Amino acid sequence: MAMLKLTNVCKKYKNSEIYSVKDLTFEVKEGEIFGFLGKNGAGKSTTIKSITGIIPFDEGTIEICGKEIKKDPIACKLNIGYVPDNHAVYENLTGKEYVNYIANLYKVSKEDTEERLEKFVKLFNMRHAIDNQIRSYSHGMKQKICIIAALIHNPKLWVLDEPLMGLDPQSAYDIKCYMKEHRRQGNTVFFSSHNIDMVEKLCDRVAIINKGHLLEIIDVEDFMKNSPVSMEEYFLNLTKDEISINEQLAEANEQKKKRKWAFAWPWKKKNKEEKDVLETILEKTKEKNSEKELNEENSTAVDTEEPVEEPVEEIIEEPTETVETTETVETTETVETTETVETTETVEESTETVEATETVKATEEVKPTKKKGRKSKTKEEE
Repeated sequence: MAMLKLTNVCKKYKNSEIYSVKDLTFEVKEGEIFGFLGKNGAGKSTTIKSITGIIPFDEGTIEICGKEIKKDPIACKLNIGYVPDNHAVYENLTGKEYVNYIANLYKVSKEDTEERLEKFVKLFNMRHAIDNQIRSYSHGMKQKICIIAALIHNPKLWVLDEPLMGLDPQSAYDIKCYMKEHRRQGNTVFFSSHNIDMVEKLCDRVAIINKGHLLEIIDVEDFMKNSPVSMEEYFLNLTKDEISINEQLAEANEQKKKRKWAFAWPWKKKNKEEKDVLETILEKTKEKNSEKELNEENSTAVDTEEPVEEPVEEIIEEPTETVETTETVETTETVETTETVETTETVEESTETVEATETVKATEEVKPTKKKGRKSKTKEEE
């Protein structure tokens, strides 16, 4: 009779395009220790959690003691004792309280609970800690209390996920001895492990899984007699990832480029230089913007400025001139103006040797420049 039977089991997690387990099919017989080998991420824990009903699976069937876990989950779980790899326990309880709580869930009588608890406390050397809170336990002691709780109802199928992780040599030896004792009583042990030597010495059969696919089921006794290599070498060769030469060369070239770039251009220096360049560009941009704004303000002020009229004071000075000949006449004018100042003029009278006709001409040239808002020019400038 098959204690555990998986048929075309498939499981894909949400938002993932790859199956964690794909078309997994095998049987575990009654009264055997069955090992489950695979690399990290191969699908071991997913398979174990599907067997124990912790997570649902998408396709296929799982039968425990002839009953499907999807159709009758309670009956299946009553025949399973599960030891997880993460010590999911109630740490506020004492070790004894936790074991009694699990025994009540599995409907174990009080007499059987006390008898079995006493046996396991002695076997795993937990007498000094059984009445203490679990929060005070070490990693190995938490593993022991999980194993005791999983065995308190004497399950037909004992499932363990990495059972010896974190245990001292004595505790690990005690657990392996009890696995053999559990098998001798006609029950089944199913466990996953990375310790190939332990699997080789302890198991009757071993299943090897890689990337969610079952590769092979090995009869350990026949393998040890007929195989020219050890199980460790056989496992490594069987699960070796096949990578083409072109992919290896491409990966090597990519790594070479990364090393060259990192050596010639350290990331700290690169970040600093990039920061300096950005700061320089920012400063130049700010200067250009400020100059542009200043020019715009100046042009706007010139365009919008209105002339302001101020009072004009006329200052007339006595003319001073020197006449060398009768044909030249010098005139001097003093004009004071602001932006919109009326012109003032000073007309110089001719001296004794200036003819009347020349004086009249000088006066006619000066008069037209007397206008509002314009500056007059001196005779010398003309």
